[in-house]
Amino acid sequence: MRTRFLRFSSILAVVVAAAFLLAPAPSAHAAQISVQIGPAPICPYGYYAYPPYDCAPYGYYGPEWFSGGIFIGAGPWYHGRPDFYGHVDRHLDPHYGYHGPYPHRGEQDHWDHGHWANHPHEEFHGSDLRDGHGNEQHGHPR
Repeated sequence: MRTRFLRFSSILAVVVAAAFLLAPAPSAHAAQISVQIGPAPICPYGYYAYPPYDCAPYGYYGPEWFSGGIFIGAGPWYHGRPDFYGHVDRHLDPHYGYHGPYPHRGEQDHWDHGHWANHPHEEFHGSDLRDGHGNEQHGHPR
């Protein structure tokens, strides 16, 4: 009788251990973060290449960033040449302390004979080279 009891106890211990090992682990509920990037913001002179992709003021981007008055892109919307670098004036970048006026999203200007209509005589003063994703070019321009 004692032998049967020991066998039964051993089998029961194995079954209980197997039940614990095969039982599904409790699921952990992790916070899910979702980032959606829609169309590029409509900004008259382009937008900064970093979130929240605010509109950049006139003079931040050099002329090579535009084709016939149309901004070629920056940030996740840039799909140009991989070796493209264009001039920017970092004095107009909030990462470097700029607190001046910004155009509003959706605000429009129009291209008139090679200049923005509302800024026909101002000259660009580039200080840095950046690619379409905001990365700086160090050393000499390509």
